[in-house]
Amino acid sequence: MNFKLLLLFLLGSLATAYAQNPGSLSGKVIDKTTTEPLPYVSIVVKEGSNVVTGGITDDNGEFTIKNLPFKNYSVDIQFMGYKTQTFTANFNDSKTNINLGSIVLEETATELNEVEIVKEISTIEQKIDRKVITVGRDLTTAGGTASEIMNNIPSVNVDQDGNISLRGNQNVRVLVDGRPTNMSPAQLLKQIPSTSIKKIELITNPSAKYNPEGMSGIINIVLHKNANDGFNGSFNAGVTFGETPKFNNSVDMNYRTGKVNFFTNLGSNTGKYFNDGNVNREDINSSQVFDINNDNDGFLAKLGMDYYINDKNTLSIYTNQNYGEGLGNVGITIAYPEGSVFTNTDQLAIYDTDNKNNTYNLAYKHKFNEEGHSLDFEGNYNDSSNSQDASFNTTVGDVTTVYNDEIEDDGENITLNLDYVNPLNEKSKLELGAEARIIGSENDYTTTNPNVTNPALQNSNYTYDVNIYSAYATFGQKFNKFSYQLGARFESYKVEANFNRGDAKFNDDYLTVYPSAYLTYTLDEKNMFQVSYSRRVDRPSLQQTKPVREFSTPLVTSLGNQYLRPQFTNSVEVNYTKMLEQGSSITAGVFYRLINDEISRILYPDETTENTQDQIMSFGNFDKNTAFGFEVSANYKITKWWNIQPAVDFSSISQKGVVSVLVDGTTSEYESIIKEVDVAAINARLNSNFKANERLSFLLFGFYRGGVDGVQNNTKEMYKIDSGARYTLLDNKMSLSLRFNDMFNTMRYGFDSKNPFPQNGEFRWESRSVYFGLNYRFGGGKNRAMQRKQRDDNTKQSGGGMF
Repeated sequence: MNFKLLLLFLLGSLATAYAQNPGSLSGKVIDKTTTEPLPYVSIVVKEGSNVVTGGITDDNGEFTIKNLPFKNYSVDIQFMGYKTQTFTANFNDSKTNINLGSIVLEETATELNEVEIVKEISTIEQKIDRKVITVGRDLTTAGGTASEIMNNIPSVNVDQDGNISLRGNQNVRVLVDGRPTNMSPAQLLKQIPSTSIKKIELITNPSAKYNPEGMSGIINIVLHKNANDGFNGSFNAGVTFGETPKFNNSVDMNYRTGKVNFFTNLGSNTGKYFNDGNVNREDINSSQVFDINNDNDGFLAKLGMDYYINDKNTLSIYTNQNYGEGLGNVGITIAYPEGSVFTNTDQLAIYDTDNKNNTYNLAYKHKFNEEGHSLDFEGNYNDSSNSQDASFNTTVGDVTTVYNDEIEDDGENITLNLDYVNPLNEKSKLELGAEARIIGSENDYTTTNPNVTNPALQNSNYTYDVNIYSAYATFGQKFNKFSYQLGARFESYKVEANFNRGDAKFNDDYLTVYPSAYLTYTLDEKNMFQVSYSRRVDRPSLQQTKPVREFSTPLVTSLGNQYLRPQFTNSVEVNYTKMLEQGSSITAGVFYRLINDEISRILYPDETTENTQDQIMSFGNFDKNTAFGFEVSANYKITKWWNIQPAVDFSSISQKGVVSVLVDGTTSEYESIIKEVDVAAINARLNSNFKANERLSFLLFGFYRGGVDGVQNNTKEMYKIDSGARYTLLDNKMSLSLRFNDMFNTMRYGFDSKNPFPQNGEFRWESRSVYFGLNYRFGGGKNRAMQRKQRDDNTKQSGGGMF
């Protein structure tokens, strides 16, 4: 009897719990014309005239709304430019999960009246595996080149030489439209006009789908490419007022008719840039004064075509043509106190450079009948040619020496890759891919200087060839609030370096595996947690390995180290995303890295000369290092007219390296020792946007970078404040922007070091400037909200396929 009562009690409890279990509403939204899924569609759930809850569709056009009490609802499916669809959803004890199936939305005719090519406001969106900064027409990203706007982006820094870092580390991989180039990131960023950029993606812990290069992750620069019906375009022009004006402009156009879409993006920037500084040697009381100016011109052209063969097959071709030339003048004066054994020196170095970087791309996409089931092929060819003619006029006391040298760098990069995606069922997905990369480069150096003894400053030839073959597999599943993805990339890597056709050779050949793992927990529609792991590698670049001078001053020569080993990194990240009201959001994350054979800059005496002041700046491998840190960013709307975007990131790095120090009791003999330091770096940014009315808005931007004590140098803190205003007119088709950068002229790069010599210095550039920009949109075509996921968006970009 007791057993029967207990059984009845349990059954009653289960029935009660089942009856109280909330309902779930799901479905998928597609475009009627293209049959493609529509992301970011609003789902509004109402009880009578009162809004109960809602949501938006994901990238696959799907939505799920949970925790609905058992009641009768009306559901509105709303999307700008489309007719609203309304459905009913009646939940009860026997109807707890309602699937509305495929919901077809039809475009409205009124969409023909307006074209939207460039977003009004720059947005920062935290996706599952990346942070996406969509470049708008606002002041957040106002600037002449890609290099200038990068410092406004969370977690990214660009120093005075254009070197880019992510989370405080310069070992970052920079892609353009998801593809690598043969140019150095510093040179590449200076040649891309800011107005040619559609968005910037920060991928700090990529999965096994991606090529494993980049210890701190990947920065992908996506250039504009439109696919709107008819003819559409956008014109951008800007001028930066510093010591002299600097100009940049671009035009973005497309014409789509029927199955064919033609697109182009043309941009240029030109101007003279000034930099000055000083370096002081404390042991011999010497002072080096630098006066530097660079007259640079850059041109970018992207031309391409999409051919929509049918609903299942698409063929795309495009080319990026990037050209740059510059004339740099570097004046150096080295002064010593009266009575010194050293002689005052003056040098004028003139660097005449010419850079060409061309990319040709062919892509084919096939979609199977099942949604999300696809096969992609891509072939990519990149070639570059970089030349530098330099002249040096050096006066030591009363003796003047004049000589010239030339550097010619040529490289090519061939990439073939294949991707296959198969959604095995509603909860599981398998992805497979294979890739071949063949990279070749050659460097020739000639000089007329007869007095050099350092082999790096004599006539030379250097080749650096790399062959990489890889394949990857990832498998993921989704269970209610949990989802996971496991993957591995298998890679064969072979490199061959050859200095002076056999004088010195270096070979490396190995097989390795790069695993990755992701675990995501979605607490509800507004809270998401993610834990991820990946193994990555940084292979020495051509610039880091070639034993040929990068630059030369009377006291410092910069050159590569062909015996550099790759550095491997194991990274773990934990991220949290919180969605707030009115589109506001907060993202936070912590990370930990274990680094083997870290590649870093080193400085040591030049033993090939009799002058004890001469130094070599090169690269070396450090021992095992660790790093950890956190970052927090937000996009918060305080009022209807005021929103802020704060961001803070912190990194703590334990570094170990080899430095040269003076032997006790001597002034010219050095020994190598191991030095260990704990480096702490903090960066903070704050964008504050004020909207005066529908046409006029204002901006305040603050930036702070803390000082960092390193193995070789200790750098000083940096900070600045910018302000700006923006005004729209002509029915919002034109906008005018004005930005005052570094209003109080506080930005500078300062450093000090003890080894191998005690020295300190400071460099300043044209940080204080005024930028004026104009944007005008034209054309009468219709903006198709989502014909297909554009491959340039790189949403599913991987080493084995960039679609």
